[in-house]
Amino acid sequence: MDFVSKMKELAKSDLKKIVLPEGNEERNLKAAQIIHAEKIAEVILVGNRNEIETNAEKFGVNIEGITIEDPSTSERTKGYAEGLYELRKKKGVTQTMADNIVQDPMYFATMMVKNDDAHGMVSGAVHTTGDLLRPGLQIIKTAPGISVVSSFFIMLLKDRSFGEDGQMLFADCAVNPNPNADELAAIAIATAESAQNLMKFEPKVAMLSFSSYGSAKHELVSKVVEATKKAQELRPDLSIDGELQLDAAIVESVGKKKAAASPVAGKANVLVFPDLQAGNIGYKLVERLAGADAIGPICQGFAKPINDLSRGCSVEDIVNVVAITAVQAQNSK
Repeated sequence: MDFVSKMKELAKSDLKKIVLPEGNEERNLKAAQIIHAEKIAEVILVGNRNEIETNAEKFGVNIEGITIEDPSTSERTKGYAEGLYELRKKKGVTQTMADNIVQDPMYFATMMVKNDDAHGMVSGAVHTTGDLLRPGLQIIKTAPGISVVSSFFIMLLKDRSFGEDGQMLFADCAVNPNPNADELAAIAIATAESAQNLMKFEPKVAMLSFSSYGSAKHELVSKVVEATKKAQELRPDLSIDGELQLDAAIVESVGKKKAAASPVAGKANVLVFPDLQAGNIGYKLVERLAGADAIGPICQGFAKPINDLSRGCSVEDIVNVVAITAVQAQNSK
């Protein structure tokens, strides 16, 4: 059974409510039909009810049995507006402003997750990453002990000699442009936990740089060295090491030459990139040149699971990310 099939089977074992705030969009409607039919999750569509029902008919989608929440008519709206006001009044949000804000499906859906009326949220077919992160950070906020929200890609490689039988996590490839040492350490720890909780393998985390164990001196290298030290101090139970060049991290023979004492070199299954440029370029190179499947970005660090999609996503992508979000919800403390 491949990774995606495993996620779907896990999701089916304990159904979670996953809200789609882009409920009137064609791909979301088609994905919702599949999710409902295959019993992957209890899917909730948010948006104008008339638009959702009209578009469902237009696109030939059967939404019978799927819950629709229309912020303009929902019995939840008043309570959500009051709750949002309490959360944001110190930031200058008035009750009238909160009444208007919750009419936005993104904010309404986020309040659903906040209030446990949904266990997770998936968006991004229409909205930008910022549109997802903004209400997420304002309302859901970060999990206890987590200082930064980040993301990872699940890379499924054809060559199974790399990573964990061809499975690797790459972070952060979508959220933080230039993390400092503290943030980079937090990203490493969060991604290691994602490997344990979602992927079910023991993480071997490589902190990537253009230097291995002091082979080069530069302030960019120093940041990775400091981040590695902080991550190791915070979580000595995790296998996190660096700084390592990419080949030293994933090729055993190179790892032995460049970092013989490293417990990770040559065996890494989690790669933490020093900044967003490197991460974004890195995952796309592997996806395009090695023919790997890249699933994500998957968000981590939020108190409750909310996930982003590419605006170029397919119906299948939405179904897969909903399944992953449902499994994240199952693993939530």
